[in-house]
Amino acid sequence: MSKAVKLGPTQYGIIVLTVLTALIHLGLGFSFMGAGFLPILFILNGLGYLALMVAYFWGGSISSQLVAMRGQIRWAYIAFTAVTIIAFFIMNFGNYQMPGLVDKLIEIILVALLWRD
Repeated sequence: MSKAVKLGPTQYGIIVLTVLTALIHLGLGFSFMGAGFLPILFILNGLGYLALMVAYFWGGSISSQLVAMRGQIRWAYIAFTAVTIIAFFIMNFGNYQMPGLVDKLIEIILVALLWRD
């Protein structure tokens, strides 16, 4: 039996911010295609955000085991986002651009909402 997740303002915020950051990463990945390994990382990052969002909110529709693992999925979601933020600052040390900083702000708010949820 699947357990439906009630969606309120916090959950909608998580969904919107996740889709935004996923689209940013996918867009960067496809725009830099052919420029080595970095575009693949952007694409995998964007897909990872979408997969975690689906598992977190609609995992019960996929597998009843995911309902029981919702807490662990939440922590994985937070960790994934935190690693993305840290990687940005390491890989771009001293060369930060506004689009990247805006995306990091989105991700910081995403972590706060996930923490609150």
